[in-house]
Amino acid sequence: RFRARRADLAQVIADLKPKFMRFPGGCLVHGQSLTNAYRWKDTIGPVEQRRQQENLWGYHQSVGLGYFEFFQFCEDIGAKPLPVVPSAVSCQNSDHQGGTGQQALPLDQMPAYIQDLLDLIEYANGPATSTWGAKRAAAGHPAPFGLKVLGIGNEEHITPEFEERFAMIYQAVKAAHPEIDVVGTAGPFPDGEDYTKGWQVVNQLKVPVVDEHYYKPPQWFWDNLQRYDAYDRSKASVYVGEYAAHETSRRLTLHSAIAEAAYLTSLERNGDIVRFASYAPLLGRRGHTQWNPDLIYFTATEVYPSINYSVQKLFSRNSGDRYLPTTITQGADLRPVVASAVRETSTGDMILKIVNGGNAATPVQVELRGAKSSPVHATKSVLAGADAMVVNEDGKPPAAEILTEAVSYAGSGFDYLAPANSLTVLRFPGK
Repeated sequence: RFRARRADLAQVIADLKPKFMRFPGGCLVHGQSLTNAYRWKDTIGPVEQRRQQENLWGYHQSVGLGYFEFFQFCEDIGAKPLPVVPSAVSCQNSDHQGGTGQQALPLDQMPAYIQDLLDLIEYANGPATSTWGAKRAAAGHPAPFGLKVLGIGNEEHITPEFEERFAMIYQAVKAAHPEIDVVGTAGPFPDGEDYTKGWQVVNQLKVPVVDEHYYKPPQWFWDNLQRYDAYDRSKASVYVGEYAAHETSRRLTLHSAIAEAAYLTSLERNGDIVRFASYAPLLGRRGHTQWNPDLIYFTATEVYPSINYSVQKLFSRNSGDRYLPTTITQGADLRPVVASAVRETSTGDMILKIVNGGNAATPVQVELRGAKSSPVHATKSVLAGADAMVVNEDGKPPAAEILTEAVSYAGSGFDYLAPANSLTVLRFPGK
């Protein structure tokens, strides 16, 4: 079993009950150049023999947490592993390339690199009698880890060199392991040249999933609630691999958290094409990070989840697996109340999420389809606050926290007063 030196950090991630975990990161996999790109084989085996190096973000990596530990951690918390590997080109923004921009692995080195990736799949899924499965077994895990999804690349500039190498990798993986779903990339932004070209590459090769990223102001999330409604269902599915609502202050406010909650209702509504979504970055150490905001902050001894973490927790723990038509009615408002409803097949529970992004409580009328006859009982969890700009402060009580209580309604149609700046989750038992 995975044993974390920082059990508190491991627990706060496990408490999300994530369905999957992306690792070891995004741009991190590129390294600072082709010569120190993240290679999975350098992260397994005895810790003292693993290759340590600087990463793209300027941090030193001891790789004490390597691929074996990542796979173990996923297994322990019930999350499917989603490793991301370099696409045989460097990041166009690397600092150790003399301003040359993206560099590509020489074509004569591609066969060996592709074999490394095929070896990764054998390490994760092969029998203990196979070459790389035996190395997994020797580390203490004879059974396969059950890898099903593999990300290739992250936010690359979509150049001809990238296209050629990505195609070589994808076709080799598809031929050797048709059971593995490959995730392609659509660049670092939700639109623009790399986004368009990335989607063209994915569609031409018939890659099953494409990774979209966006770090945008909270209003962008409200303005794009219909983004996936018109996506072509006959083409690739979407993995929203990195997203976050960024205030100009770069702080995680209730305002940004509620914008993300509203957007997540639209992802649930489009769950037939949006297969995965993961907030990023996940972790940031106070005083030792060059990127803000991060979902969970920590020091050498403490862990400080953000308000946005509470949104992720409510959605992940109440995700369901079947979307239900949702009808809510409200009066005129500058920022609408949005909602989504899902059913959790394993329990039969119906789960309704209501998001109010306004600064005033808003009455809405709810009509549940398929609910049991009255009275209707539910568990209500609410994250809300009168001041949208509050943030969680280290060492202080949460500025906004989840409050949960049992409630009853007269029937499947009822009125609800959605608090200002709020996410409400109503869970109706199915059994």
